Amino acid sequence: MSPPPNYEFQEWWSKQQSSHTSLSTDDPDHKPTWSTLDIHSPSDQTAPDKSSRGRNARQLSWLFILKFHQVSSFFSSLLSSSFSLLLTANRRITSSTPDRWAETTRLYRVIKSILILAVLLLVVELAAHFKGWHLASPSSAEVSSFVELVYANWVFVRANYLAPPLQGLANVCIVLFLIQSVDRIVLMLGCFWIKFKRIKPVPLVEFAAGRDDVEVGMDYPMVLLQIPMCNEREVYQQSIAAVCIQDWPKERMLIQVLDDSDDVDVQLLIKTEVHKWQQKGVRILYRHRLIRTGYKAGNLKSAMGCDYVKDYEFVAIFDADFQPGPDFLKKTIPHFKGNDDLALVQTRWAFVNRDENLLTRLQNINLSFHFEVEQQVNGIFINFFGFNGTAGVWRIKALEESGGWLERTTVEDMDIAVRAHLGGWKFIYLNDVKCLCELPESYEAYKKQQHRWHSGPMQLFRLCFLDIIRSKVGWAKKANLIFLFFLLRKLILPFYSFTLFCIILPMTMFIPEAQLPIWVVCYIPGLMSILSILPAPRSFPFIVPYLLFENTMSVTKFNAMISGLFKFGSSYEWIVTKKLGRSSEADLIAFAEKEAETQEESVALLHRASSVGEKEVETQVGSKTFLHRASSESVLEELNKLEMARKNGKRKRNRVYRQELVLSFLLLTASARSLLSAQGIHFYFLLFQGITFLVVGLDLIGEQVS
Repeated sequence: MSPPPNYEFQEWWSKQQSSHTSLSTDDPDHKPTWSTLDIHSPSDQTAPDKSSRGRNARQLSWLFILKFHQVSSFFSSLLSSSFSLLLTANRRITSSTPDRWAETTRLYRVIKSILILAVLLLVVELAAHFKGWHLASPSSAEVSSFVELVYANWVFVRANYLAPPLQGLANVCIVLFLIQSVDRIVLMLGCFWIKFKRIKPVPLVEFAAGRDDVEVGMDYPMVLLQIPMCNEREVYQQSIAAVCIQDWPKERMLIQVLDDSDDVDVQLLIKTEVHKWQQKGVRILYRHRLIRTGYKAGNLKSAMGCDYVKDYEFVAIFDADFQPGPDFLKKTIPHFKGNDDLALVQTRWAFVNRDENLLTRLQNINLSFHFEVEQQVNGIFINFFGFNGTAGVWRIKALEESGGWLERTTVEDMDIAVRAHLGGWKFIYLNDVKCLCELPESYEAYKKQQHRWHSGPMQLFRLCFLDIIRSKVGWAKKANLIFLFFLLRKLILPFYSFTLFCIILPMTMFIPEAQLPIWVVCYIPGLMSILSILPAPRSFPFIVPYLLFENTMSVTKFNAMISGLFKFGSSYEWIVTKKLGRSSEADLIAFAEKEAETQEESVALLHRASSVGEKEVETQVGSKTFLHRASSESVLEELNKLEMARKNGKRKRNRVYRQELVLSFLLLTASARSLLSAQGIHFYFLLFQGITFLVVGLDLIGEQVS
């Protein structure tokens, strides 16, 4: 029903038109010039009465024209920007490699179906909006056309059959969200208590920095150092060098380079590097498996099967991109003294490329909370946390009694940690001992890493659930493992994050009878983001991108969690995370100075190695960019060449992640529907979240590629 005409306004408008038909000229034939404006000084006129301050008809006309011009300019610029974005997206899609694996997943098909449904519902709601049905929906008894009948029945079905289950699912997710938020708040309170009381593990003995004659008589235990790697062309040199220069008696440590590379050139390079350090007096061995079964777990299991391992008490593990400090062993091994039930000493990761791009900055926020809060609180209060797979020292006896490395999951580190915990062993986390490493700089590498990190725990939970129930540990430890360690932090978190913000929220726009409160959409996520970013205070300017990106990653984590729990897709696939060989400037300078002292020895090594085929190695890889350190060039020159080759080499093409793109279109469609309903907070959240999915789906975050 249209509103009644405003007769008072029409009468006033007519009077204004009649009183201003005459112009300020005496010529009756003079035509009005609408582009001119007479300006009078206040002194030429009497002071106007307050009652005469209203606008006349001509002023209102100009005001309407100006407003119309502003609105039209805004929409034209918006259309131009949208058209430009569509052209960019079209070029990116046509010139990129699609993520074929994601397109075959069940989740992708479900999201695609929801998108099609959302577009159809948006068309229906647009038609209803122009008909005025959004003000008062027609009932079945008042309809006058078939379209009104269809819409009336849709409203009835929506309110009585679709809204209740959707609201029920939303309520369940809200409860899970609140439980997880309480868990995060408790962890933060525990971290504050640790900082306030200055609680940290203290060893019974300490080794002095630097080894001299006085320390020769000290009890240095036998330590095995392992560097598992696979086709690590970019980082093998710095990782081997960092381990070889450990401030520890050379006769009391042995280094195993566990190479699973299938690239012959990389194998030859690593062999040459190992041979160079052998010539320097370092006890280092090269091991290569012909059959790469079990991935990293199989590699470590094979190395621990050597006969000489029985002579060693501890084993330190470093992934190929990790660079421990020279005093790493002197800061970790003393904690085992007097703690016979201590199985693991884990150190913190520090990232050499955390400020490289937006993706690495966001990863730094996430991992800073993991190490500063989760690992530290769990290590101090319950002596248990998940082993990070690297930058840690294990007691070999604890490894053997816990069953050793198993190949049943892609998270062998978490597997051995859970089994050791069930066996009564304790863990210590050292937050003040840092080991340099590298963050993935491309979204492709990060996505694959996160898929493995979230599918593996679900594989492990399925396999060890009965073992946890049957174990002899107390019920408190069992409850912590099942409900906190696995269910809440590994299953519930990705489930509610994806379901609530990527599915339920956009669907409530089309089924308005089911609602999400503003505090669920805005306030609680904002508070949780602030808590998550506290361990990395320098990252506060990125709090909004962090919140949006975490919701974007929820689709990958949810998909990985489902595939690991039900053995879908490639849940057992292990893909080595791409690395670029980043190093901090201080480390490069220090290492270059150390290498300069042994330059003559390196040159002599090159000549001696020619008798065993090193010239052949140099010939085979001479056309490659990555030169081995046995050459006579300085280390800084080599690293500079490596960096230049990385920049000038063949650049990879972008990928298109259609799963993220489909979710982007779904959220943007829902934002358009929320705009019709004038839902401010929901509209802005859906809009910016949809844009974030679009940016990620077009591979516009992280490493800059062509």
